[in-house]
Amino acid sequence: MSNPAAQAEPWTHHEAVVNEVRLHWVQAGEGPLMVLLHGFPEFWYGWRKQIPALAAAGYRVVAPDLRGYNQSDKPAGIRPYRVQSRVDDVAALIRHLGAERAHVVAHDWGGIVAWWLAMVHPERIDRLAILNAPHPRAFSREIRRNPRQMMASWYAGFFQLPALPEAALRARDYRMLRGIFRAESVRPGAFSGEDIRRYRNAAAQPGALTAMLNYYRAAVRYPPPPTRTIPHPTLLIWGVRDQALTLELTEGLEPWVPNLRIERIPEASHWVASEYPDRVNALLTGFFGPAGG
Repeated sequence: MSNPAAQAEPWTHHEAVVNEVRLHWVQAGEGPLMVLLHGFPEFWYGWRKQIPALAAAGYRVVAPDLRGYNQSDKPAGIRPYRVQSRVDDVAALIRHLGAERAHVVAHDWGGIVAWWLAMVHPERIDRLAILNAPHPRAFSREIRRNPRQMMASWYAGFFQLPALPEAALRARDYRMLRGIFRAESVRPGAFSGEDIRRYRNAAAQPGALTAMLNYYRAAVRYPPPPTRTIPHPTLLIWGVRDQALTLELTEGLEPWVPNLRIERIPEASHWVASEYPDRVNALLTGFFGPAGG
């Protein structure tokens, strides 16, 4: 029997094995391929306010659950979550979808994947848009010289511990995880109770919480390859009230990303796409232009 609620969704659900992992994604629209990459602790649903608008602009919009998240596979151990594996997942997904290249929009850990995808597989990207995810060179610079960034990144050190971070995030029905979306800096109403329930349920799937935290653990244990200049037209959208990532991360990027445009939104937090979807959607459609144009 069909599910009426699923029929009402403005996207369809798909899955396939790519790069030796089964990935789940949602898809909407027709036209040039656009891939949306979520961050921690979200899943494809983090783009719920962008998918319809970008599909209406004439794009085939695909938003996957990255490996370890929600309905995608959750390989055991830390090594499967190193940056190269996640980058290869996205490159393989683009090929699986029948495209040579795609526009890529990404946030947080998805943004880290996208920065590296542009460096490691530049042939797979047309244009790139990043939301509140630091360029690797900028983050390395600021974590060394900026005490504010060092303090803001405390949680990444905590996540290196075995088992304890999982227990803390799971405690009291995932109270800490749910609180991430209701921090003081977050615009009221950006996340509904249903939104937070979905994030809680995705994190509660067997193996998901450890897999999500293994992104942080793998980043320390398995350093990525050397950085390269990113030639693609790139848009960086930055919520200035981000409590985990300082504004200095948006400065001095031109030597590494020479074709860069930066849009800072002073009143937005880390969750800029959920807080100010109309503004973000307008920036994205303006940057990518009319499909086929």
